[in-house]
Amino acid sequence: MKKILPLYLTWISLLCWVLTGCSTDKDTLLPHGEQTMLDIWNGAGSQGTQQLLLDARQQLRRPLAQTDLSAALQEPYTRTAVNEIRNLFPRLPNPDLVMYVYPHLSGTEQAPVPGYSTVFPFYQRVQYAMPGERQEDL
Repeated sequence: MKKILPLYLTWISLLCWVLTGCSTDKDTLLPHGEQTMLDIWNGAGSQGTQQLLLDARQQLRRPLAQTDLSAALQEPYTRTAVNEIRNLFPRLPNPDLVMYVYPHLSGTEQAPVPGYSTVFPFYQRVQYAMPGERQEDL
């Protein structure tokens, strides 16, 4: 009997939720206006409404000051996911080795390969410092 009571309560609450959801109709929740979506899209609103919108937009517009354009000055103070990860888990130094591969012949056909430069990391894997482990910048 103890296990049946929670089952009855579950079904009764589910039934109440279903009946509550069906008790309102669409027109009371979403009343219709006199314009259709095509009218709104084409901008066929009254001229007074259009003028009010233009006036409101003009009030919101403001001239840009010279300090607003200097995003480079504000960038160090901006928090981004990249900045947070780099601050919490800084990479340990892993210098790059620039190697020059001389021109050579390659493959069974002995195809000529021109000389080129390539970059190898000194260590095989990138190592990260634990939070608070590394304080100095290299």
